[in-house]
Amino acid sequence: MMKRTLMIVGIAVCASPLALLPSMSSADAKSKKRLSAKASAKQVQKVYDGTKTFKSGFKQRYTIKAYNKRKKSNGTVIFKKPGKMSWRYKNNGNRVVSNGKIIKVYEKENKQMYEQPVKKSQYPAALSFLVGEGNLRKQFRLRKISGKRMKFEGGYVLVGKPRKKTPAYQKVLLYVDGKTSQVRRVLLLDAQGNKNRFTFVKPVINKGVKNSEFKFTPPKGTRVVRP
Repeated sequence: MMKRTLMIVGIAVCASPLALLPSMSSADAKSKKRLSAKASAKQVQKVYDGTKTFKSGFKQRYTIKAYNKRKKSNGTVIFKKPGKMSWRYKNNGNRVVSNGKIIKVYEKENKQMYEQPVKKSQYPAALSFLVGEGNLRKQFRLRKISGKRMKFEGGYVLVGKPRKKTPAYQKVLLYVDGKTSQVRRVLLLDAQGNKNRFTFVKPVINKGVKNSEFKFTPPKGTRVVRP
């Protein structure tokens, strides 16, 4: 049950704002287009290694293949290194919070909350490099696809297959801005053909974030499940 909830409610990868990093010359941009998947991933990693805090709006679209059904959500997300994250869902009141050690997934409609250690959860490697842990090149086998082919103008897509199998997803697609090496969109694909897509809106980096953001106590009457 915990696995299902995390896939639908809480898995995400963040991006950094375009406006806060310097733009590149046309010559630099052309050179970057020729980079290999490994070299491109190294540049993406460098961007997030230098990001201590991140806040952004997000739009999520979860597609359930078996029922041909889509669920759309939106809200705000905050990351703080090392390992802290906070998701606030505006459309349904759900919350996903981690202080780096414990992850809590609150479902308002069901009046229940799942709570367990991050190490035992389905918290994927696709997220870890964004919160101060992990490394894209070490955790994924990567290949690079042109933005034109993927209908993502001005950038490219890194397709990653986890080196260690995980039930959470089979592939992760990172839509990367070609000028800044920032991830603008993330798509997770699982073994059943389900898709979990996140697009990030007006992100801000390296601004002060209070630790209280990563603490959450559910309303009275909430059923707490600890798998």
